[in-house]
Amino acid sequence: MAHPNAQLIERFYQAFQRRDGDAMAACYSADVHFSDPVFTDLRGAEAGDMWRMLTARAEDFSLSYEDVQADERRGTARWVASYTFSQTGRRVVNHIQAQFEFRDGLICRHVDRFDLWKWSRQALGAKGALLGWAPPVQAAIRAQAARGLAVYRSQRGAKA
Repeated sequence: MAHPNAQLIERFYQAFQRRDGDAMAACYSADVHFSDPVFTDLRGAEAGDMWRMLTARAEDFSLSYEDVQADERRGTARWVASYTFSQTGRRVVNHIQAQFEFRDGLICRHVDRFDLWKWSRQALGAKGALLGWAPPVQAAIRAQAARGLAVYRSQRGAKA
């Protein structure tokens, strides 16, 4: 039988496959810290709202995951998200390595790692291929994502 924290990771990704952001957020502690190359520092409710936003907006979305491993303190998984990037209509297949830390049966830290330049080439096309490696372009991607999350959260009446 898998460790309870491995089961928690499985539950998180199964919710993601169903596009159930609320169930994903329920896997997080109230003070969770999430980071990835785009959303570099989300804390608490911001992290759950990011998943709610992404699952609500996902187009032509599918997700697979594998190699889930966990013990009492830490866990890892690999996952692949395939979707149409709504701003450009371009197809994205993003390969992600996830690391987790646990406390009291919930995820308290979640770090996703992926190649932002590779993502930008897929999502943005020629601009991403030519300039997606550049810090100003990556900063613009992050800023746009942060604005999108702030708008989403304000529409939901979310609190920090």
